[in-house]
Amino acid sequence: MVAPRLEIDLGKIRHNARTLVERLARRGISVTAVTKATLGSHEISHAMLQGGATGLGDSRIENIEAMRRSHLSAQISLIRSPMLSQAKRVVRSADISFNTEIAVVRQLSVEAGKLGRTHAVVLMVELGDLRDGIMPDDLVATVRQTLSLPNIVLKGLGTNLACRSGTSPDDANMGELSRLAALIETTFGISIEVVSGGNSANLEWVFGSENIGRVNNLRLGESILLGREALHRHAIEGLYTDAITLVAEVIEFKFKPTQPTGERAQNALGERSDVVNRGPIAQAILAIGVQDIDLGGLQPSGGIEILGGSSDHLVVASSVGRIAVGSEMRFQLNYSALLRAMTSPFVTKAYKSAIPVSDLRRIA
Repeated sequence: MVAPRLEIDLGKIRHNARTLVERLARRGISVTAVTKATLGSHEISHAMLQGGATGLGDSRIENIEAMRRSHLSAQISLIRSPMLSQAKRVVRSADISFNTEIAVVRQLSVEAGKLGRTHAVVLMVELGDLRDGIMPDDLVATVRQTLSLPNIVLKGLGTNLACRSGTSPDDANMGELSRLAALIETTFGISIEVVSGGNSANLEWVFGSENIGRVNNLRLGESILLGREALHRHAIEGLYTDAITLVAEVIEFKFKPTQPTGERAQNALGERSDVVNRGPIAQAILAIGVQDIDLGGLQPSGGIEILGGSSDHLVVASSVGRIAVGSEMRFQLNYSALLRAMTSPFVTKAYKSAIPVSDLRRIA
């Protein structure tokens, strides 16, 4: 088969989505499956929907447009605040957009009017992670302006934590989101349909809190694709953590010293590093590099150690003996490595959909 490649088991992704959907439904929470790490993959999007997700979310309008071209009819949300310059495209292809700037909402209103349709918005609130969001003290004024716009429907409120600063969802910040939803309903006499509490980092809070308040939606990507929560990257019980595997081909094997020779400066990536002299080692080079993956996000099999790499090469040490040129190595990925590999045109995506009966019995 072609290498490098991602081997993507759609059956395992469906299973992960279904398991999370069923568990969260017991707490009154729906799942928006996030496709941004998959480059809007038609195959993965369908697997997530077959697993019970009520809709899809993506941060790039280009990915949403690709899903629409594949005749995907599900509800799709743009979960990053739209670019002002892309407002027309957003209204044309996304059912809902998550917004933080009233100037953008105004433009969405204009474009929706031109197209003769209504566009739904979720207003995002800043609750401590210091990435995107309206400051809580400004929310009432923003809602008032939003409600005054034609062709715009206020669908709900949301927030995002743990992405920039690592701020963890807890009873305090999630309680504040619920309080704000109630405040908006009381102030304007409206009903807030969606209270979107966050992403895969919210799972620990949801399953551990006695009172989740008004939160009734989560946007899940990493937990479905990789079977892990996003605060500590712990595996989630009952989910597959190997639904996606990276496979790369060995293009060189040599016994080489560990200590470089000659005067040293920055490497190709602008880095300087200290190397511990371990003597000669069995070193293999694989045909993949930082243009395609995040080296720090790869987990090799036993006996293989990642030493480093460059734009096109991954260098590993082997303690399991000689490795044949042309052979393949398999790696598990974290979210960062997956994101880059899915985006790379040099990494083939190989899909399979069946779950072996033995695996179904093991994970049931």
